[in-house]
Amino acid sequence: MSTDPVRFVTACRVCGSERWQQVVSFGKVPLANGFLDADGSHEDEEAYPLEVISCRTCRLLSLTAVVDPQVLYRTYSYVTSGSETMARHLRTVVRLCGKRVDLAGGGLVVELGSNTGDQLLAFRAAGARILGVDPARNLAAIAVDRGVPTLPEYFDSATARAVADEHGKAALILGRHVFAHIDDVADVLAGVRELLAEDGLFTIEVPYAVDLVEQLAFDTIYHEHLSYFLISTLDALFARHGLRTVDVERLPVHGGSVLVSAAPAEGPWRTHDRVRALIEQERAAGYLDDAVYDAFAARVRTTCTDLSRLVRGLVADGHRIAAYGASAKGTTLLNICGLGRTELEFCTDTTPQKQGRLTPGTRIPVVAPEDVTRPPDHYLLLAWNYAEEILRKESAFLEGGGRFIIPVPEPTVRGEAVVSR
Repeated sequence: MSTDPVRFVTACRVCGSERWQQVVSFGKVPLANGFLDADGSHEDEEAYPLEVISCRTCRLLSLTAVVDPQVLYRTYSYVTSGSETMARHLRTVVRLCGKRVDLAGGGLVVELGSNTGDQLLAFRAAGARILGVDPARNLAAIAVDRGVPTLPEYFDSATARAVADEHGKAALILGRHVFAHIDDVADVLAGVRELLAEDGLFTIEVPYAVDLVEQLAFDTIYHEHLSYFLISTLDALFARHGLRTVDVERLPVHGGSVLVSAAPAEGPWRTHDRVRALIEQERAAGYLDDAVYDAFAARVRTTCTDLSRLVRGLVADGHRIAAYGASAKGTTLLNICGLGRTELEFCTDTTPQKQGRLTPGTRIPVVAPEDVTRPPDHYLLLAWNYAEEILRKESAFLEGGGRFIIPVPEPTVRGEAVVSR
């Protein structure tokens, strides 16, 4: 049996094609959530190829290298953000799902990759029965302590059968920012068919490939995100596995996402016009052809060069710079732009699991906000998807002359507070 933690993609996980367009390569990058102990040498820190390709048949955007999920997820440092933005978003997901599924009647909601249970608690408040499935044992234990029943397992067809036997069929199976992490989508969708009620819905939230390209959110490319989907790609995938795409909503969270619902093809649900409209928009905008992805790669190279030049120029002029938000996307950004402890004094973050540790690859110390005794002149905002909320929160820093560097889609310096609405 091979012990290599990396498998390289040959056939598309959606359609089986081997016709690929090379889009962008970042070389070898450490795992996005592989934060390091502060007292080690870390000479053995692993890095893995980070390269994106596009299937010329169905236009799935895929990483070439699939890292063993046991390496990625059994102990995991990412927890659902406690920000105002995310709290509102979790309520929005409940509201949108509640338009189609009877939550108040105690229907079963099963969440894949349920993390510490924040989303399921919002569904419980709406009247649903809840069950989480998450392979990260450390996070599943936290969820259980919070009163959220959680299986510390990967979701597959065998897990689905066990859940159905014990809990009955699910009215809703939800996967928020987890479906893009899955390599064997066929087995997961077989599990969905096992567990989902005939009139139930399978709803996923994934990064939208159109937003990735248009907003130049290249730092959301990391080893956990194996796939970046168009609606047309998802529609083809669902049809291949006996499901019908029912509806789609575009949402701003995480730099641009889509909430997509599918149902058994033989069930009562029909496809909303929004689905067909977005598929046509993708075709008309050129997302089924090579040129869009070639242009994306060129813009990525320009932004990386400009950001590195901006940060190093400020440091050369005597400015003190730190990072704000030890996000997974920050690992990609810092490593591919070559920004480390020479440029950034520290990284501030509210996540206890990351505090007192070092950022992957770049070895920048992560500190709690309350431990920052001497603020920098500039913060490089790695958690740029929460920019407006952070700029409101840090109004005192800005009013005192501090500045934020927003890295994408092109580097900009912000010095004004955002007025609360």
